[in-house]
Amino acid sequence: MESADIPALPRGVRLHRDRVRDTWVLLAPERAITLDIVGHAILSEVDGARSFAEITGALAERFNAPIEQIQKDSAGFLEALRNRRFLDVVS
Repeated sequence: MESADIPALPRGVRLHRDRVRDTWVLLAPERAITLDIVGHAILSEVDGARSFAEITGALAERFNAPIEQIQKDSAGFLEALRNRRFLDVVS
């Protein structure tokens, strides 16, 4: 994922709090992914307006972590979601 890419949840995909299981899930038509703390942190920053660089910068500041590590982890996670059609990316 490039710095200028803008990740966004496509129509019909949403972040949802599963109160029964006390966890966050990414819901899509007839599909769902249970998110861990890291996945939820990344997706909570995806708003369809900010670039990958802005999102990872915010995460690095929020968690006081090295930006390079945040970028590496976030890129892998978001690319996996993109490959499974849970995420759109505007270049």
